[in-house]
Amino acid sequence: MHKYPVSISLSSYGADRVRQQGQLSFVEVLAAAGAQCIEWREELLTDEQPTELAQAAAQQDLESVFSSPLELWVAGRAQPNAELVTTLNRAQAFGSRWLKVSLGYFTDTNDLESLHALLNRHPVHLLVENDQTLHGGRIEPMQRFFTEVERLGLPVKMTFDIGNWQWQDQSALTAARLLGRHVDYLHCKAVARRPDGKLVALPPGATDLHLWEQLLKHMTPGISRAVEFPLQGDDLVAVTAQQVATLTLLGQPRAEHAHV
Repeated sequence: MHKYPVSISLSSYGADRVRQQGQLSFVEVLAAAGAQCIEWREELLTDEQPTELAQAAAQQDLESVFSSPLELWVAGRAQPNAELVTTLNRAQAFGSRWLKVSLGYFTDTNDLESLHALLNRHPVHLLVENDQTLHGGRIEPMQRFFTEVERLGLPVKMTFDIGNWQWQDQSALTAARLLGRHVDYLHCKAVARRPDGKLVALPPGATDLHLWEQLLKHMTPGISRAVEFPLQGDDLVAVTAQQVATLTLLGQPRAEHAHV
């Protein structure tokens, strides 16, 4: 059986803990747990040095995704976010092959040709995620954007965040049917509503894993899948390894029973 690649978003270990310990301290945890990729979180960086993190990941044979809260399109501007170039350069400094951003305010007047020209000059690949906002977290604007990406041949793929569709009360399965062919990176989290009404991310149960299997049927086999739910416990390597083992099995072809 081929092991499908599993990434760990460092936000899974809790914002306070990550800021306190620094993102470098989790590199060995991920490697020991059998992950193939680390997702650096720009919003949780303190005084880390990009080169040091890039070297540490490379030494453990970990690929990396650089996750930024940047919105690709800002309201009232036809060109991509003015901060995109800086953020792409930062992702490269962290040794990342991918930069993950949110869609932002995409409209029919956005200039995709200028985005195309920019990305053609840069070695880092762009991933655009459905976030938890009304403007960037619904199926319809993501569909419009990726239809144009496909038409123009832009080197852009989608990060499909399974849980985030619930913030807009939309179906992840419908989203997978409509957007699955564009997906290159799957953010995995179960979601529950607390008594106060707030939605929170949780580790998956059997029902969640069954749904995730259905979603993957609409996507390219073997795409990277990332943990983005709480990883907590005294032994972080063991906790992480358990979830890596679970996620690497998702979407594996079922062996047919031999007829006797």
